[in-house]
Amino acid sequence: MNICIPIEADNGLDSAVCAHFGSAPAYLIVDVANLTFKTVTNHNQHHSHGMCMPLQSLRGEAIDGMVVGGIGMGAFNKLRAADINVYVAQHATVSEVVDAFRAGQMKPMQPGMTCSGHRHG
Repeated sequence: MNICIPIEADNGLDSAVCAHFGSAPAYLIVDVANLTFKTVTNHNQHHSHGMCMPLQSLRGEAIDGMVVGGIGMGAFNKLRAADINVYVAQHATVSEVVDAFRAGQMKPMQPGMTCSGHRHG
């Protein structure tokens, strides 16, 4: 299973989780079974509120789940429409997220938990 995590900078599994999905500089796609990973640059990082194109930078990548600290309703709905499960990131690094995911401790993101803007208001 491949999960995708927005990251601040590419430091492999030690990468810090970015607080907001659409504004992340990059994404780390991790195969949780064998701990291999791939970094994908977010070419849509600088966008107007409501104009996040979550699958544009990730086009062609095999992703089963997205783990986010924050995400807007539009991006959340686009991911769910693409059958990508969205989970709440409650950890500082990708390795902590992967450990929690493998332990079955990730909570699914609910629509009421989405952000209303880039300041998470």
